[in-house]
Amino acid sequence: MATFLIILQLLVMLGALWVGSRYGSLALGAISGIGLAILVFGFHLKPGTPPTDVIYIIIAAVTCAGIMQASGGMDWLIQMAERLLRKHPDRITVLAPLSTFFLTVLVGTGHVVYTLMPIICDISLKQGIRPERPCGVASIASQVGITCSPIAAAVVAFVSISNANGFDVTIPRVLMITLPACLIGLLAAAAASYRRGKDLDKDPVFQAKIADPEQRSYIYGSNATTLDKKISPEAKRAVYIFVLALVVIVLFAAVPSLLPSWEGERLKMNIVIQIVMIVAAALMIVVCKAKPKKAVSGAVWQSGMVAVVAIYGIAWMADTFFSSHLSEIQEVLEGIVTAYPWSIAIVFFVVSVLINSQGAVVVAMLPLAYKLGIPGPVLLGVFPAVYGYFFIPNYPSDIATVNFDRSGTTVIGKYLLNHSFMMPGLISVVVSTIVAYVLAMMLY
Repeated sequence: MATFLIILQLLVMLGALWVGSRYGSLALGAISGIGLAILVFGFHLKPGTPPTDVIYIIIAAVTCAGIMQASGGMDWLIQMAERLLRKHPDRITVLAPLSTFFLTVLVGTGHVVYTLMPIICDISLKQGIRPERPCGVASIASQVGITCSPIAAAVVAFVSISNANGFDVTIPRVLMITLPACLIGLLAAAAASYRRGKDLDKDPVFQAKIADPEQRSYIYGSNATTLDKKISPEAKRAVYIFVLALVVIVLFAAVPSLLPSWEGERLKMNIVIQIVMIVAAALMIVVCKAKPKKAVSGAVWQSGMVAVVAIYGIAWMADTFFSSHLSEIQEVLEGIVTAYPWSIAIVFFVVSVLINSQGAVVVAMLPLAYKLGIPGPVLLGVFPAVYGYFFIPNYPSDIATVNFDRSGTTVIGKYLLNHSFMMPGLISVVVSTIVAYVLAMMLY
């Protein structure tokens, strides 16, 4: 009877995640709240603890990035990326994912790349390169960068939860593993995409499209660019302030002795990040004339707040279930994770497919992984596996990329899983995880 109830509760949690993912956006967190209510009021499970520390950090980081976007700083970053791509159009299959990757690393969210995607498509078409090649891997790269960003929720949550569980790791140490590993994985995905599909001049479907003058005008007529935008001195100053804030955060994480202490306990990094980000946002408002109202209406701030609600609902529901059945879960999984501790990477990946958030995967699953006795270095090594939501192509960046590609080569296939993001996504995550695991074992 007890086993039946646990299975039923698990189905409630998975059902809430599945229904929420169908509606997307705020619904994922809100519908997780329904699952939480059923577990608490229906099954009388003791409520878990919502991940408030991670939520506060996301709010601070997203506010800072949103203010930078409102100042025009994001336009300058996109312009610099576009100049690089237009200077070397023949290498766009490699340079496009590197551009989207580093934009995400800098800003902490993959939602900053929507302006760049039409430009990638435009350059590909003008160069005669099949847009699916750079577009597929560039969309993947925009999400891979999350585990390499010093202000991303997933990275900060990993460090906070690891420190609380006895694994003394800092943000710079995490980036020492994830940055090279994810770059190698992305380069492998870009190499596999370099000759992917038929060249446009040999693709009968594409040639049939452009045989129609109206279709040809639609495909080749647009000239997407940000180079005609005038960048103000204030916008550039906002970027400098934002980058300086990141440097300060990494410096404090690398040299904890610089931080104040009280009764022998140093100021924690989650508080440091919040203070530095809020100060940087304030400086941008005062020095760079950024308008807070514009920040609130911007894509970066809005997507960040959606992430807050998603993590709040998902992590609270998951913690309620896992903390109530920890002994039973340990009994089932202990033998597997003891013999094959790396297998937790598969769990991370599968959960990510369900909940579309790397930060939520970390907050929901990492405490359980530590309670199962998996060593911290192993968990750091499999950290890139928290990105699996490309598997089912319902994530906004993937859908937007399909729509931006006027050639129709970037697709969601008839059978759903045969889409343009599957191959580069699998190659990137698998290679990144293997490299990260090897690096973590070498470092620790």
